[in-house]
Amino acid sequence: MNAILGIESSCDDTSAAVIIDGVLRSNVIASQKVHEAYGGVVPELASRAHQQNILPVVSEAIRQAGITKEQLTAIAYTRGPGLMGSLLVGTSFAKGLALGLGIPLIDVNHLQAHALSHFVKESETDEVPEFPYMCLLVSGGNSQIILVKSAVEMEIIGRTIDDAAGEAFDKCAKVMGLPYPGGPHIDRLAAEGNPKAFRFSKPHIDGLDYSFSGLKTSFLYTLRDNMRTDPDFIEKNKADLAASLQHTIIEILLHKLGKAVDMHHPKHLAIGGGVSANSGVRDAIAAFCAERGIRAWIPKRSFTTDNAAMVAIAGAMRMQPGERGDLSLPPFARTEL
Repeated sequence: MNAILGIESSCDDTSAAVIIDGVLRSNVIASQKVHEAYGGVVPELASRAHQQNILPVVSEAIRQAGITKEQLTAIAYTRGPGLMGSLLVGTSFAKGLALGLGIPLIDVNHLQAHALSHFVKESETDEVPEFPYMCLLVSGGNSQIILVKSAVEMEIIGRTIDDAAGEAFDKCAKVMGLPYPGGPHIDRLAAEGNPKAFRFSKPHIDGLDYSFSGLKTSFLYTLRDNMRTDPDFIEKNKADLAASLQHTIIEILLHKLGKAVDMHHPKHLAIGGGVSANSGVRDAIAAFCAERGIRAWIPKRSFTTDNAAMVAIAGAMRMQPGERGDLSLPPFARTEL
């Protein structure tokens, strides 16, 4: 039996998962509600919550998998990028457990895990993408177009030069007075609004890179200018504002993605990251791929946000026979693929 424990603690979700012989047997996530009062993740509070959550989360993942910790054959953990305090909790726990059990330790890049999340199988018959494939990674901290050549070889061909798509969703939601995280609230409201009610600025960036800072500024100015004449403008137009914002972000994403597809002609196109849970993004990618005859890989929503299942499968795909992780490797807050 090959039983791999995955541990994810890069931001504000503590997660542990167990994959046995390539099939996911458990995926436990403890979210942190404390940040809602602050309108964003507070790093110090996040790391303290991870300290409280990690032991019960790991214990529950092992219990749900129907095994004991002594039956684990390897541990994969998120080494970075992410919040340093949060990463230190997960890294320290993974190292200590691997050392105590005398089993291999595999460090995983969080972004690579998102790109490989489509290989998580909930049954032996589940299909997975074929290498190479293209991945649109869209989250709160990253917007990237990636050529996934193998489990260990990936090339970023487009990235954000400033803000990420998820950040645009959350910050625009915040100025509208919506709760944190704002993305899901924008998604819900957008379903009730007119996506062409408002026009916002779209960037003119060369190549395949993204930019969302101008969109955020344009959105803010729209609210400011209209609220001068109507203080209730936001409340009266919440659904239309959300729909127009979502429509604009999707247009920006697909414009560069279309260029990338024309350049590289992928047969498979995957999306990943927290923003891939957005209904509009999912529908747009499905339509985009259908028009071009490309196989679309759209993850279950439970695998879009930060989760340990993707860490476990990334570790399993990277693990080599006889490999032992380097216990001296520190976590890192920022890096590239």
